Amino acid sequence: MKELQSFIDGALSRYESIPHVLSTNPLLSEALAHQDDNQALTDVNAYLEEVQNITEALDIYLINRSGVAVAASNWQTSYSFVGKDFGFRPYFSDAIAGNLGRYFAVGVTSNKRGFYFSYPIYPSAKLGAGAAAPDKQVIGVIVVKVDISDIETQSTRIARGSGYEFAISDLDNIIFLSSQREWRLQSFLPLDQQTQININNSKRYANRVITELKIDPSYHQSGVKYRLFSINQADHPDARYLEIKSIMNKASWRLHLLSPVKPVYQRLPAILLLYAALYVAAALALLFSLERRKNINQMQQAKQQLEQRVKRRTQALETSNAKLKDTQDELIQAAKLTVIGSLSASINHEINQPLAAIRSYAQNTKTMVERGRLDMVSTNVDTIITLTDRLAAIVAQFKSFTRKSHGQDSAIDLHQCIKDSLTIVQPEIDKQGVALQLSLSHDKLEIWGDSIRLQQVLVNLMSNAISAMNHSPSKRLHIATQSDQPLRVIISDSGTGIQENKIERIFDPYYTRSSHGLGLGLSISQRIIEAMNGKISVQNAPTHGAIFTITLPAYDMPATAANPPVADNGDSQ
Repeated sequence: MKELQSFIDGALSRYESIPHVLSTNPLLSEALAHQDDNQALTDVNAYLEEVQNITEALDIYLINRSGVAVAASNWQTSYSFVGKDFGFRPYFSDAIAGNLGRYFAVGVTSNKRGFYFSYPIYPSAKLGAGAAAPDKQVIGVIVVKVDISDIETQSTRIARGSGYEFAISDLDNIIFLSSQREWRLQSFLPLDQQTQININNSKRYANRVITELKIDPSYHQSGVKYRLFSINQADHPDARYLEIKSIMNKASWRLHLLSPVKPVYQRLPAILLLYAALYVAAALALLFSLERRKNINQMQQAKQQLEQRVKRRTQALETSNAKLKDTQDELIQAAKLTVIGSLSASINHEINQPLAAIRSYAQNTKTMVERGRLDMVSTNVDTIITLTDRLAAIVAQFKSFTRKSHGQDSAIDLHQCIKDSLTIVQPEIDKQGVALQLSLSHDKLEIWGDSIRLQQVLVNLMSNAISAMNHSPSKRLHIATQSDQPLRVIISDSGTGIQENKIERIFDPYYTRSSHGLGLGLSISQRIIEAMNGKISVQNAPTHGAIFTITLPAYDMPATAANPPVADNGDSQ
């Protein structure tokens, strides 16, 4: 609607200023002042004809104060306005009163519909645009008639391009512009007698007969912006329209946009189907959103439950690990005590010998004192002190071996650890008559770990080797170290070896070849070595016996030997 209204207002505004501009030409005022001068009137006629051709106006004519046209652009046509009386037209009354006149009417001479713009003319053209000076009187009127058929044609294209019809009515509800030919110069409402008289007196529609459109229900003037009714036409009987109405303030016209409802009814099933599809889609989207939110909530709850379960399981696992570590420490301690138990007879023999010697030297010393042989007393006391130190060293080593480890790793001298371990098993070596052979590297070998637990591994392997040689005619225990990377400790014996089908199970928990063991020694030894990033393996010797190899990563290996060679290739009893 705004597009159509703007087009009509713009098309008429092109001509609105023309009569004002023409009124300033002194040629017009001179012609009005000398109406008996034929040459002056001829010049004005030619001037108006030229302007009409340039502006494409329908007609331009000059009216004197009496309402008679004295010059016109159509002065040479058969329907010339010259000499015609237009004093009855409202646009003449508005202009003669000093105002800009606007008016729609059908020409009484040309019988053409047109829109008229009029403007007053004063004696002098020097007056500014606008009103006349107080001492000047209007001497005539200049009128420009616009052909509205072109405007109507363009407006019809705009309206039908948007799918509707249009009609423009005046204050008397008479249609003077329309996209439908049958509606033109017809009335929306019945004309009363007084309205008909006024129309006839003004000759607004010339000799045209104004009839009423056949509208159902009957049209009535109201403030309702939208109205649905049917118009009975010859080519479209009972065509129904939806009317939208607005006021064109500049010309005081009513613009009626009438949209046919038949295409809407024809498209209604498709529209209803589309709306139904949209409704179903919206419902499905809503259900999907609700289901998605429900699933998200369930997933959130499941996530929270899973986190709680994981937390509880983690706590339980930490508790189990702590208990497992305590159990492992207890098993390690039990394995130590088992080793000590198996060596108890040899340990007793090792301790009893110094004790018996100490007693014998003590009794001998007492006898020497009674006899006054003090020189012999000093010798006996020195011997007793030596025996006591030896006994204390043996007890200290056993005490160190049997105490629990605190799990504090440090740099360990591998050779010293081997010597400390030999201190534990030396009594059993002596008791069983085992020949001990040491082949220790000349380099100082250091590893990172727990010395007490490494001693347990070495003592366990040495004890197992001694037990494996109980029935061997020749008993030899060989301990060697290699400074290659990684470091190696090799413990071999001359026993019966291990059956090939059982060698892979040798490190399994509770697997033992002895009737007195728990079967945990080698399994615990393997775990201790692996905790120190090392490995322990076993294989049978080419001749007799088994060979256990411990590999451990070196720690801060010195470039040169820090200690003299400690290899001992002889037998130790």
